Amino acid sequence: MRRPELNFRRPEFRLRPYQLWQMAGDGLLVAIAYVLAFQLRFLDAPGTIPERYVDLIAASVGFVIVGKVAIFFLFGLYQKWWRFVGGRDIVRIVQAVTISSLLLIVAFTVIQPFADGLPRSVAVTDFLLTLMLIAGARLATRLFKERPGRGSRIARGKEVVVVGAGSGGQMVVRELRLNPHLGETAIGFVDDNTAMRGMRIEGIRVLGTTTEIETILDETEPDEVVIAIPSAPGTLRAKVVAACRDRQIRVRTLPTVFELLRGGVQLSQQLRDVQVEDVLGRDPVVVELARVGAYLEDQVVMVTGAGGSIGAEICRQVALVNPKLLVLLDHAEDNLFLIEREMVSERHFSRVEAVLADCKETDRMFEVMQRYRPNVVFHAAAYKHVPLMESNPLEAIRNNAIATRITAETAAAAKAERFVLVSTDKAVAPQTVMGASKALAEWAVAAAGERHPNTRFVSVRFGNVLGSSGSVVPIFRRQIEQGGPITVTHPEMTRFFMTIPEAVQLVIRAGDTGNTRGDVFVLDMGEPVRIVDLAENMIRLAGYEPEADIAIEFTGPRPGEKLHEELYGDDERPQPTASKRIMRAVREDRIESAWVESTLDRFQQIVESGDEANLVATLVETVNSPGSERIHTR
Repeated sequence: MRRPELNFRRPEFRLRPYQLWQMAGDGLLVAIAYVLAFQLRFLDAPGTIPERYVDLIAASVGFVIVGKVAIFFLFGLYQKWWRFVGGRDIVRIVQAVTISSLLLIVAFTVIQPFADGLPRSVAVTDFLLTLMLIAGARLATRLFKERPGRGSRIARGKEVVVVGAGSGGQMVVRELRLNPHLGETAIGFVDDNTAMRGMRIEGIRVLGTTTEIETILDETEPDEVVIAIPSAPGTLRAKVVAACRDRQIRVRTLPTVFELLRGGVQLSQQLRDVQVEDVLGRDPVVVELARVGAYLEDQVVMVTGAGGSIGAEICRQVALVNPKLLVLLDHAEDNLFLIEREMVSERHFSRVEAVLADCKETDRMFEVMQRYRPNVVFHAAAYKHVPLMESNPLEAIRNNAIATRITAETAAAAKAERFVLVSTDKAVAPQTVMGASKALAEWAVAAAGERHPNTRFVSVRFGNVLGSSGSVVPIFRRQIEQGGPITVTHPEMTRFFMTIPEAVQLVIRAGDTGNTRGDVFVLDMGEPVRIVDLAENMIRLAGYEPEADIAIEFTGPRPGEKLHEELYGDDERPQPTASKRIMRAVREDRIESAWVESTLDRFQQIVESGDEANLVATLVETVNSPGSERIHTR
């Protein structure tokens, strides 16, 4: 039988057409500089260039061109179009011209390929002329390409004021200039750095600071304002939005740092309208994920509830720190399918295993844990809708408390190094079934930490998350789209708010913060926000006026619903950690592990018997009236 022929092909090296044109252009510029250097050398001498140097030029010009262009190629001068040359490219040009000129001198002095040597004054002049022509040609091309087009000089289109004269603002101005089809022209910067007032950046004047935003808007009358500071605090955004809203000026913003990490690079597609989370009046949480999540690198990480709002974001951010394997676990088929598809197809992270499993099933969870042996488990699987849990208390306890104990125990049996429970502020002095179920979950994790010292167990407690499924923001947005009314529980009700990416970054950070068994960490949520203020902001951002266009109705608190949530219990005190945005909730007395186990056993029996009435009574008694047998002094 004839063997199949193996056809090994060497990688094909091919210059692109634009590179050939650039090399030809540089060759011409090098020749001009070389000949001109001789002309300048003998400018004061009577007559013309001596005959022997004319012969030298004719014999060596090709040698000089080939040699210098080769050096330019090695320095990467032909890797981009001339119109995109920037500051770093100029540094590279200086290096390439310097090295090529030094090698030229060495060649003429040491190798001596020609009868006559190269005069020193010619070598110096040639260096200066070559540098000027090579760099100048590129800068001239960029200036020519970035000049306003004929159409834009005739009709400027929409006029834009850019808030932020830093790199983000300069990027906006350049993009508008390079893409006249956007139909927008930057007419001025606003920046809080007073030293920049009156300066021209990218040819655009800095008009003043945000404290003068109203005067600036009145004087310039722009069609649009762009907030070009990805890390801008909510107070600044709110100030700009309020001033623009009063003048009916559209406001758009650059994405936040989290969105920039997730999105593409084309600015025209990344500018978006200001959203409610942009104007909450709190500084954004910015964490160096590569540093704080370094403990996840090359580890097997499991995320339960991977298809939910928090679980999915944990998956996205964990994938950025290069884990060995990311195990996505969820009992909802559709959610699991969507997050797996996003990770593999959209984010191109292929080290993923999607596991369809229910945390309430002990045998299945033991099987999954033993199969994948995760180093770190983020337990985000939970039922969280308060009214729904009030109607289904058996499932609330089964899924939030008992399932947490099962997941923690099976993780410890698989020798997991860390276990992180995603908890909630509703677990503090709970007055609802959902809050009580999460309090039991925290106790289950603390008890597991006592029994399994080789696994670091922690709980991370935070408040409402903007944009998560069932949260107040999408509900309000839907009510506004329907013309109202917006339903608010009480005019004085407040809640803590945080965006999903912020919360998840701190959850990941907290996973590497715990030192003692069963730590409870509380995220810095800033100041609580009045729900009615949130509703009014959302109405105004939609272009309406509260009450005049969209009504606000107060429905009254539901049974067990608190006007103000708390982050710490009466028996807890906050203690700082190494992360300034994470506090440790320290108990004066530690919950007894044996008491937690017996309590959870009792709840499991009640759940399995389906005794709903007894469950609620026992829950109230357990959470709000604990006996002395459940604690022991540290």
